[in-house]
Amino acid sequence: MRPLSPRSLFVSAAALMLGVAGTAMSTAAAQPTAGAPALYAPSALVLTVGQGETRAGTTAERAVTLSCAPRATGTHPAAADACRELRAVGGDFRALPSELPQTLCTREWAPVTVTADGVWEGRRVAWSGTYNNSCEMAATLGVVFEF
Repeated sequence: MRPLSPRSLFVSAAALMLGVAGTAMSTAAAQPTAGAPALYAPSALVLTVGQGETRAGTTAERAVTLSCAPRATGTHPAAADACRELRAVGGDFRALPSELPQTLCTREWAPVTVTADGVWEGRRVAWSGTYNNSCEMAATLGVVFEF
C-alpha cells in the first residue's frame, strides 16, 4: 500500500470533519434545546378589516391572527391557504394574487380599509390598503383577507 500524499490526507480529514459536522447539525436540528435559536424566521401578523377611507379613521370590525412559521396557525379561518398566498409573494401584500379576477363589482362607494401589522419572516410589517367596497377588496386580495 502506498502512503497518502499530504493533499490526500487533507481531503480525507476534511471529508471526515464535514461528515461529523453534518451528523451533529442534523441531530441538533432534530432535537432543539431550550434557549436554542429557532430554525425559521418568525412570521406573526394581525390582519384587520374595517369600514372607512383611511387607516387612522377606521375602526377594525374584524380581526384575526396569522402565524406562518413553523406551521400555519392563528384565528384565521384558512390559515394554511393564507400563508401559502403570502409565501408566494414573499410577504408583499401589494402583490397578493386575485382569486377572482373576473369578478364584477358595483361602483358603490363604501370604502373598506384592511391592515396587516406584525412580522413577516423576521421583517416588520405595517401595511394598509383601502378599496372602494368589500366586493373590490375580496376580488383583489384573495384568501388572506377572507375572514
